[in-house]
Amino acid sequence: MKEPDPVASMTFDPERVDELRAFLKRAWNELRTLRKARVWVDRFRVYDVNGDCFEVRGIGYPDPSITLLLDAVYAAYCRESIHEPFAGPFKEFLTGKRYPWAHDRVM
Repeated sequence: MKEPDPVASMTFDPERVDELRAFLKRAWNELRTLRKARVWVDRFRVYDVNGDCFEVRGIGYPDPSITLLLDAVYAAYCRESIHEPFAGPFKEFLTGKRYPWAHDRVM
């Protein structure tokens, strides 16, 4: 199956993190409910329920800054193992993590 062309894309620059956050917000508003994030060695993509996506090039799972992007889209991932090498073409995570109902209640 062929990957869809991204609706929007940006090249990662560690000096322009504020612009990256603004891009993520703007691109997020162009899509439907986010469904998953895929992280390659050299790029990051977020897909919505319709299969449309946006992309950040120049950053991948080996980079320490990838946690910034994954946190921005509320991806469910393990911080301890995100940077470890992987045999597959990409790592995939569900987005939109939420706390379970009544997680803060003491029983």
